[in-house]
Amino acid sequence: MSPSPSSLLLSPSLDASPQVIAIELLEGLKYANSQEWVKHEVSVATIGITDHAQGHLGEVVFVELPEENSSVSKEKSFGAVENVKETSEILSPISCEVIEVNKKLTELPGLINSSPYEDGWMVKVKPSNPTKFVYLMGPKEYKVLRRGRHSSLIWHLCLHMCQS
Repeated sequence: MSPSPSSLLLSPSLDASPQVIAIELLEGLKYANSQEWVKHEVSVATIGITDHAQGHLGEVVFVELPEENSSVSKEKSFGAVENVKETSEILSPISCEVIEVNKKLTELPGLINSSPYEDGWMVKVKPSNPTKFVYLMGPKEYKVLRRGRHSSLIWHLCLHMCQS
């Protein structure tokens, strides 16, 4: 029986002990609450999952990506990543049309672990509304958001309110 998908938010249980996790963030990228990153270049954007997310996932053993030329709505699933224990949905941080998928991930899903911002990108898309990037976070805001969330009920409440 295959594991049921869970959100890539990768929220730890409320009783988890706090951990110090190094987060690699890159300038020039935008970040979503659901732990995806977006690199916007003229009319194309590249989307992947953050270093923080891949660290929580552990070894990625399978990646499911959407079909090219498919439309994806903001905050809706466009694929999934699987580790040895569970499958996590990947949510699109923007509404878009998928123009290219990273076919290397089919054979080498571990690229998400070893190079989440370079070789481990997931899709290239044409944004439906490029002005929506203003709602995503820069590296500093994302780091502040991630800090202290590992055992906090406030993190769960804030996340719910931010996505509403």
